[in-house]
Amino acid sequence: MKLIVGLGNPGVEYENTRHNVGFMVIDNFCSKNNLLCNNNKFNGLYVQTTINNEKIIFLKPQKYMNLSGEVVRDFVNYFKIDINHIFIINDDLDITLGKYKLKSSGSCGGHNGLRNIELNLGTNKYKRLKIGISNDKNRDTKDYVLGKFTKEENEILKQIVEKTENIIKDFLMINFDLLMTKYNNN
Repeated sequence: MKLIVGLGNPGVEYENTRHNVGFMVIDNFCSKNNLLCNNNKFNGLYVQTTINNEKIIFLKPQKYMNLSGEVVRDFVNYFKIDINHIFIINDDLDITLGKYKLKSSGSCGGHNGLRNIELNLGTNKYKRLKIGISNDKNRDTKDYVLGKFTKEENEILKQIVEKTENIIKDFLMINFDLLMTKYNNN
């Protein structure tokens, strides 16, 4: 079984904000594949499906970003998911908007959602897709990540979110090292 988690903040007021890129990716994948991510368990919206004869859970934690690791931990424990089968999708200030990076492990890089996942899983050795949102050094970081995308930014983001469907499908089928080689040269 594999767990694919998109990070974000729950609530209408956070829709289309930079911090909710993970939710956008999950929503896009589910929409394109006729899945409804609307089951509720452990403060998370999820859908369980089978792809290539393997059970897959798509999850959007419904606790705020800095507590999302609690939801991930509860799913991992309940469904007995191996750490090697967890794939986290999050926004990243240090990557330019329109770019992304796959990582097999690493520090949280100051991202509160990743920090809480590491705290709750007791490791930073989980796979992740970091989607660039750029960084406006003239704005407070909290205001920036909770800010909405402009129309122009949305067009750039839409192209990346479309690419993520193939990244997710490949994550389900190929070795992660091959996945990083294939996609990290974007």
